[in-house]
Amino acid sequence: MADEWEQPANPPPPLFLGAKERDLVKQIGDELIERVIGQTILYYPLSVEHTNFHEIYGEAIEKVFTDPVKVNVLVEWEGFQTTSNNLGVDRVPSITVHFHKRRLMEDQDLFVSEGDFIVYGDSYYELVTINEPKQLFGQIDHRIEITAKCVKARKGLFDNG
Repeated sequence: MADEWEQPANPPPPLFLGAKERDLVKQIGDELIERVIGQTILYYPLSVEHTNFHEIYGEAIEKVFTDPVKVNVLVEWEGFQTTSNNLGVDRVPSITVHFHKRRLMEDQDLFVSEGDFIVYGDSYYELVTINEPKQLFGQIDHRIEITAKCVKARKGLFDNG
């Protein structure tokens, strides 16, 4: 019989999924968000060092935020959420902010967290839900997007107005 097949000791490397391809996707994403989409927000991260947290409950009555960071993003308008209770009807606008994960974490050294605030347009929004819904080429270790569901902050909660 001709040459016998032998199983290799290690599986072959994935095709088109190396560091160069990930860097290319990052570069294209950066250019799209910054030069084509062109939406920006001001991001106010919570200052863990300067906020006085309760020693047992871990809550803070007065939160201290760091200086704002300008971030290029894609903002999706969600409309108004209407709720009613015994005090009346309440309409609160909400948005979903799509962050480019590598740009945010590697280039700007910024980590998105629930409870942080952003300014979009003339309004302040609080981040209420964070998600990482998309993987790069199906690789579980390489997520490319962070989405943040945000609701408009009430006057005086953050903007001192």
